[in-house]
Amino acid sequence: MARAPRPGRAKTRLEPQLGPEGCARLQAELIRVAVQWGSTVGPVSVAVWPADALDEVDAPGATLFGQEGADLGERMAGAVQRVGGPAVVIGTDMPTLGPFHAASVRSDLSAGVDVVFGPAHDGGYYLVALREPRPDLFALPPEAWGGPEVLGLSLARAAEARLEVGLLRGERDLDTPGDARALLLHHALPVSVAAILRDALA
Repeated sequence: MARAPRPGRAKTRLEPQLGPEGCARLQAELIRVAVQWGSTVGPVSVAVWPADALDEVDAPGATLFGQEGADLGERMAGAVQRVGGPAVVIGTDMPTLGPFHAASVRSDLSAGVDVVFGPAHDGGYYLVALREPRPDLFALPPEAWGGPEVLGLSLARAAEARLEVGLLRGERDLDTPGDARALLLHHALPVSVAAILRDALA
């Protein structure tokens, strides 16, 4: 799931440090990093928002299509339905995904786990993996998306459906200047992303 790298529309909370053009450059690099990690799990599709921005996304080797739906939940459910299952859904805000995460997802799904969440420190999740499409898991109140209760609400949905749930270790998304400073200390931050952040925060 990727927002197009449009100046003024991507990574806006970092604009005071990077400026609109810098945020767009960062988003473009985050998309490339996400596609690279996704290719270690399986064939990669990039669901682009807005849907008319496909030609603005550079994602070699990936299938691109536009996101459809009134809110993020509908758009995620639609993307999973389109690619089928099993599916691993990530955004572009967690550039430190690595072999551990891929191996953990494979292990859980192979063991029969229905849905795997990667908890984010802000109360959301940076990854969700599903054995099969489950649109009910994404049927949260539209105003909940982006808030601190997304993971809790999603776990409640999974419990209602009697699904077996797996949890990866918690990670920090890249949204704010504080996130950027913390991630610059992370051993797995890609050099290309670190260079953009380091120049902005120097």
